[in-house]
Amino acid sequence: MKTKGMKAIFVDHWLSAGRRSVSLWAAASIAAIALADWHFVENISFEFLYLFPMLMVGGHLARWQIAGVAALCTALGEAFDPFPWTMPLGLSRVVLTFAAFFGAGLYGFESVRSRKAANALLAEIQGEVELRRSTEEQLEFLISSSPATILTLDANGNVLLANAAAHRLFGVEAGELQYQPIARFLPALASVPPPVQESPGFHTEMECRGRRQDGEVFLAHIWFSTYRTTSGPRLAAIVFDASEELRDRTEFNLRQILAGSKVLVGALCHEIRNVCGAIAVVHAKLARDRQLAASEDFDTLGALVRGLEKMAGLELRQTTQPAAESVDLRSVLEELRIIIEPSFNESGMSIRWEIPDLLPRVWADQEALIQAFLNIVKNSQRAMEPQDHKELVVRTSMEDNSVVVRFIDSGPGVSNPEQLFEPFQPGAQASGLGLYLSRTFVRAFQGDLHYEPQRQGSCFAVFLSTAAVQEPEMAEED
Repeated sequence: MKTKGMKAIFVDHWLSAGRRSVSLWAAASIAAIALADWHFVENISFEFLYLFPMLMVGGHLARWQIAGVAALCTALGEAFDPFPWTMPLGLSRVVLTFAAFFGAGLYGFESVRSRKAANALLAEIQGEVELRRSTEEQLEFLISSSPATILTLDANGNVLLANAAAHRLFGVEAGELQYQPIARFLPALASVPPPVQESPGFHTEMECRGRRQDGEVFLAHIWFSTYRTTSGPRLAAIVFDASEELRDRTEFNLRQILAGSKVLVGALCHEIRNVCGAIAVVHAKLARDRQLAASEDFDTLGALVRGLEKMAGLELRQTTQPAAESVDLRSVLEELRIIIEPSFNESGMSIRWEIPDLLPRVWADQEALIQAFLNIVKNSQRAMEPQDHKELVVRTSMEDNSVVVRFIDSGPGVSNPEQLFEPFQPGAQASGLGLYLSRTFVRAFQGDLHYEPQRQGSCFAVFLSTAAVQEPEMAEED
């Protein structure tokens, strides 16, 4: 550390001293100089020594007070000066002496004021440095302890910074990821172009395939942004392993497909049993003809009908019914809102949610209930496409011991409501199974789905049993 100059030491010393003590010291110094100047009558003048008390008072008095002290020192110097005083020479000497003393006081005044300003600025800078250091420490702790993978890349796609979660995600030992090319782990991220000097940075997200050190592939969801520094362009990214979400989504879709398929097979088996029953009756009547009954082909036909009826009579109820439990209906509707609102906005359709703040829990299977809601909403969305006014109202209300969720659209309405919930409807825009499956799902946990005629548009009401009443018993399937 460099040693402070004499000026800085002097200024710091008098800055720390009080105004009263400095004034006393200055007065004592002036008195001592005047006494010495009076005592020594030889041709020696101590008038120049008054510069030191002037420097003392300069940092603590106002300008007019400094001028008064300078006039006092000038008067004392002239009073005890051993040299003769003449008018032209003495007047010029008084003016020059006063100017010297006043200038010394102003020098001290400006030095102390500048020093105070410098100290205030230094304190401000130190405070900002401490604040920046504290912020950097908090940010460093946040990055290092974050469960999300955080990366910083240079213009060449090399890793500059990687937290512990990044090393765990890519299966790399701690500290070995720095300066490694990100193309080894996230090829799509390495292809992001760095920002040019003229264009601003950008931030976006993407989903791509990632690769760990051992070659294992995973689904990566990345939020990243580009920016420029004095060292060149940079890219900051937060990476999330979405493999578990992909597996959950795939399993959920598979369960819905299986549930829908089992319901469909059950409906087909029911119809086949009815047809086989009719064929069996006709076969029994034809068997009264002895000549026809003796035919081996006729007997084989009866065996085939009985076999088909037996196959169609397999009990599918146990595998088609979802397991009901207490479900938070508000969370189900919020999840539905997240799923359907983007597609409605893209199609120029609006959704009005009329949901009270407090909703009781209901008995349902959450996944099956969401699927039933989605089937209803998709039907409404297709019906409203050619309309000028496109609005869907989702309204929830309490009726007796049930919670009713109504989906009211501004579509053209339903011409044959009695056939709405039949499978394989002729003229259906899709498979003709959506409403049939939705009613089957809802009835599985003692709910129901009804169509309520409207003067304009359509309304589908889903009735759900509140969990506070009792756990519903699974209804037997025909």
